[in-house]
Amino acid sequence: MSLPERVVIGMDPHKRSATIEVMAGDETILGTGRFGTDRAGYSAMVTYAKQWPDRVWAIEGCQGIGRHIATRLLADGEQVTDVPPKLSARARVFATGQGRKTDATDAHSVALVGTRMAGLRPLVNDEQLAVLRILVDRRRSLGEDHTRMVSQLHQLLLELIPGGAKKSLSAAQAKALLARSGPGTRPARPGAG
Repeated sequence: MSLPERVVIGMDPHKRSATIEVMAGDETILGTGRFGTDRAGYSAMVTYAKQWPDRVWAIEGCQGIGRHIATRLLADGEQVTDVPPKLSARARVFATGQGRKTDATDAHSVALVGTRMAGLRPLVNDEQLAVLRILVDRRRSLGEDHTRMVSQLHQLLLELIPGGAKKSLSAAQAKALLARSGPGTRPARPGAG
């Protein structure tokens, strides 16, 4: 009795749905489907895929829109590889002769890339990396918030003080400027100065 052949499950992920195509090594299409990404849809998709015990999921954009579903599959012990969107776009053009995008053609092109390309990046369930990613995202968000607030402060000071304030302004300096331009002072007039 021969062992079952490894299949690639190409996926075109979206926020609320995922379209898949199951492809054998000889590029025969063994199955297709569209599933929701809620609990019931995800469970149905994984149950459907279990009929192929030797499988690897090839997901387009695991660092972007595919991240949420790739993470769930990894947590469930599935093998997942990341297919860069540029590669699947090229495969779609070569396979169909056109660049038209549908969920089914995207899933097919991802499956083709997963079947044909060696060296695709496998994803690993690395909890430390996930925590670091969350911290980096938070740091970036705090930096963006700081920049936005400083810009708002400078805009406010420009409205209250003719000529505004210097670019590098400490919190204490901003507080002192705001105190001096309190309720009894008039804001700068448009066109004045």
